[in-house]
Amino acid sequence: MSLFSKYDEPGRGIPKAPVEKKGFFKFMEIYGRRGWKLVQLNLIYLLALIPIVTFGPATAAMTKVCRNWSQERNAFVWEDFWEAFRKNFKQGFIMGLIDLLFIVGFAVAIPSYSAWAKQTEWMYIPLVICLACCIVFFMMHFYIYLMIVSTNLSLGKIIKNAFFLVSLGIKNSLWTLVVWIVIGSLVVFTFPISLFIIPFWPFSMICFAGAFNCYPVIRKYVIQPYYDARGEENPEFDYLKSDEAIFEDRGMEEPAPEKSSAKKSKPKTIS
Repeated sequence: MSLFSKYDEPGRGIPKAPVEKKGFFKFMEIYGRRGWKLVQLNLIYLLALIPIVTFGPATAAMTKVCRNWSQERNAFVWEDFWEAFRKNFKQGFIMGLIDLLFIVGFAVAIPSYSAWAKQTEWMYIPLVICLACCIVFFMMHFYIYLMIVSTNLSLGKIIKNAFFLVSLGIKNSLWTLVVWIVIGSLVVFTFPISLFIIPFWPFSMICFAGAFNCYPVIRKYVIQPYYDARGEENPEFDYLKSDEAIFEDRGMEEPAPEKSSAKKSKPKTIS
């Protein structure tokens, strides 16, 4: 039969693993598997936000779970969320306070500069600078909480690295910004209908998209250089070692058995 007649011809054979999807298709594949879990995560995140002051630790916890899922690692919604909440509480809480200060500062500065610019044209310069700083600080958050849950760096170094990563991973940063704008616009322009959607979807979706886009940038410029400098392998790639054998054949290393000096007796025969 011609259907099976070429089975013995040379070729690449059957691949050990399926071809990995990339970009948007990989994102949709992972999201399709984790969609219901992301709904649960969104609900838990809102639950953790009830005290309001826990904004930072709750965001860090959600980021940890989304990072694992976006990189196709295992994470349990409830257990891993609260574990990350506790472990990253200090840095998350401080970052939440910093966010609050910046929000208040920008909320006062932008309307003030805008009003002054209507009276004096040169005041448009500080207005534009203020708007640019606001956008950059906002985009830094694509990396800040990911580094809080992924590294042992101090918060000062995390903020500094986030500033540079915005430009180093500009493509990823802009795509994440687009996701924020699209989802934010949907929530705003469909209000009050969006009140029924907010408990189940937007926060975890935005966080998952940010982790998918921006964590590879952190791995490339922050995590991988650390292991390269120490001459160590990044444990994130251990799953690629699919050829490792469970048992290692060490037969060639075993010493040869010693020959017995005793004379062998002639076997008896029955006549």
